[in-house]
Amino acid sequence: MPIDFNRQVIEEFRANGGRVGGPIEGGRLLLLTTTGARSGAPHTTPLGYLPDGDGRVLVIASAGGAPKHPAWYHNLVAHPRVTVEAGVFAYEAQAVVLEGAERDRAFARAVDSDPGWSEYQEKTDRVLPVVALAEIPAGPPNINASSAGGALKAVHDGFRRELALIRKEIVASGPGLGAQLRVNCLTLCQGLTNHTTPVRAPECFRCSAGTIPNSHRPLSDFRRNTRNSRSSSPPYRKSSPPRTRIRSKCSPKSSASQRRWKTISPMRRSS
Repeated sequence: MPIDFNRQVIEEFRANGGRVGGPIEGGRLLLLTTTGARSGAPHTTPLGYLPDGDGRVLVIASAGGAPKHPAWYHNLVAHPRVTVEAGVFAYEAQAVVLEGAERDRAFARAVDSDPGWSEYQEKTDRVLPVVALAEIPAGPPNINASSAGGALKAVHDGFRRELALIRKEIVASGPGLGAQLRVNCLTLCQGLTNHTTPVRAPECFRCSAGTIPNSHRPLSDFRRNTRNSRSSSPPYRKSSPPRTRIRSKCSPKSSASQRRWKTISPMRRSS
């Protein structure tokens, strides 16, 4: 992509919570920030991605089928620690270049989801690298919002937008319906995870624990949890006097099979 076009997409992406217009409207898009292999300066690039489950996404260094790898690929090979902006979320990730059979399987899934990747591969003699971006856990998600209410609204809007995209893709799916359903299910699960994960609140809204809940669990859940906790606790019983074990009188030389234990109450011993 031309530099000016990239800059325009980046600004629009950040201003609209991950939504962009033009030729890439409605597609799955993220912003990948890498560290320059030579300069050490940060570089941000908009890229299409493929959800892959387990908190990671796949990006392909296609460069539109160009004969050389794109600059962002060389950057992450030199510095695998990257920053990902997906919708309203931003997180640190570890970039891993897939190789061998794992790369081939991942690329086949990408082609099933979008045949355009196969067209890019046919334009060049190089093997298009497939890179997995695995999120590095770092507490509550970082959301681009100025308030707690804004963060909650942003998460809901992003989830609704993803559901609309899922419906659109299912209608348009043909032979690749199975692969598309896999992508949709993984995306839906990730959306539910984002919806039920505590979010980081701004300083003015932050409580002593540092987070606020982002879930709306019904009251029946709390009643059920309370009922389960009560049923798991043992019923109250009146305690009885402790019982003490003493050895019966036997010769030290007697065998183990001849030794016996007797249990008597302290009240009986005292009498």
